[in-house]
Amino acid sequence: MTQAPKSQPDLFDRQTLATHRSRHQPAALFLHDLARDEVEDRLKLVNRVFKHPSIVTPFSQVWQDSFPKAKIIPDADVLDLRPGSHDLIIHAMGLHWANDPVGQLIQCRRALTEDGLLLAIMLGGRTLHQLRSALAEAETQVCGGLSPRIAPMGEVRDLGGLLQRAGFALPVADVVPLTVEYRDSLHLMRDLRAMGEGNALSTRLKQTSPRALFSRTEAIYREHFATKDDRLPATFELVCLTGWSPSDSQQQPLRPGSAKMRLAEALKVPETKLPD
Repeated sequence: MTQAPKSQPDLFDRQTLATHRSRHQPAALFLHDLARDEVEDRLKLVNRVFKHPSIVTPFSQVWQDSFPKAKIIPDADVLDLRPGSHDLIIHAMGLHWANDPVGQLIQCRRALTEDGLLLAIMLGGRTLHQLRSALAEAETQVCGGLSPRIAPMGEVRDLGGLLQRAGFALPVADVVPLTVEYRDSLHLMRDLRAMGEGNALSTRLKQTSPRALFSRTEAIYREHFATKDDRLPATFELVCLTGWSPSDSQQQPLRPGSAKMRLAEALKVPETKLPD
């Protein structure tokens, strides 16, 4: 698949992202472990045996034991997938770093067989909302303005719309919330770096931030969000996207006006006319 010329700069610096990921600590990949467990649970509910799965992930070691027969590939801009070659594609914890998420989904749809399943899981809009708020307030006070520090993440209703734009049938989007408690904000930031989730925005500041910024962030975070045990909660929102490659065998919505029974009759309730 060839890439079209870019009309605007990339949101993410993929080379920096790759560097961050190369420095990850396996023990810190608990979000990826949770994503794998969530995918396994959801697949148990699907009445289908998948013979040709593929997994798109930055960390293959998280998935290889659970899916030993799957083709595991990195979440590159151009995915190493042949058209019509897989009946299941799992896009795992990389879509929130994609410069072209719709393009990623389109590549997945083209790589699916007819009536193949896509299951994508990614970080959603409320992820780290406490840290975002505290950092923004602290930076305004200490530095006199804001700089790009935490990547923007889509809301579930918008992410669900990406499936429709990419041509998937029967699209579904839902959320798995998770709250993790930390002793302080620096511990949280170190954990994010250990996950390979450090700041990889193309427009990020390149110079070192003043120490006062982080001490002020800690104070604001603790003032507004600390628990009764004086711990700092951090929200992570996993958004799960499910869609099927189109097939004539799938259920289709009825045409408007084609119903053979009134809704009131089906529900066995009196029909009341609306006022003019």
